[in-house]
Amino acid sequence: MTVSVRLNEKDGKLIKEYAKMNNISLSDLIRNAIMEKIDNEYDLQYYYEAMEQYRQNPKTYTLKEVKKEMGF
Repeated sequence: MTVSVRLNEKDGKLIKEYAKMNNISLSDLIRNAIMEKIDNEYDLQYYYEAMEQYRQNPKTYTLKEVKKEMGF
């Protein structure tokens, strides 16, 4: 898939310089940034779900208890 992005000159220059500094292509930089953004959104969603579960049942376990439960 090909995607076009319109940038002003200042933003375009900044992005090109950043990619050059990090020795990656513009395509890789943009792909990585988008994938990281999506990953962060999923992580945040899972965090909110976990916090809601914790609020409904605030039981916590020590590392020792978890290891015992898991058979370590």
